[in-house]
Amino acid sequence: MRASAVRTASNLVPRKRLAAMAQTWRGKGCRVVFTNGVFDIIHSGHVELLTKAKSWGDILVVGINSDLSTRRLKGASRPINSQRDRARVLAALKPVDFVCIFPEDTPLNLIKAIRPDVLVKGSEYTTGTIVGADEVRSWKGIVRRFRMKLGYSTSAIERRILGGSKSTPRHSR
Repeated sequence: MRASAVRTASNLVPRKRLAAMAQTWRGKGCRVVFTNGVFDIIHSGHVELLTKAKSWGDILVVGINSDLSTRRLKGASRPINSQRDRARVLAALKPVDFVCIFPEDTPLNLIKAIRPDVLVKGSEYTTGTIVGADEVRSWKGIVRRFRMKLGYSTSAIERRILGGSKSTPRHSR
């Protein structure tokens, strides 16, 4: 089943509604994929991650940290873009089917609510540090790590802007 067949008018969905939707999708044989992050300044590394994550299932749900949790995790200067703006940009990307903003510092409660079949994180995380990995495996889901491009992170972009560096990240390929 293609995601467009289940897509709603708005793909920015609150957790409780998303949990019910995910249960329905699985009942129709859809494979639900989940990834999460701050997604403050969208860059090509994000697009590659989201595209690959989508290829591992039928419905891609992206959880994003709220503004308050981003500040707690990244410091007072972040986020650069508001949670609403970050969600709107992500929701407009082709691979992304649904976006959910979560207020906690980790997506664990959201993962438990939607019970994804596939949990995707970047390669900077080890298997033992991926939040929700144990839970996903407990319901026979799988955890996948995506090899991120070196130098492509919002923090690295912010440092280049503030430092005035004109160098750009080298491609990992």
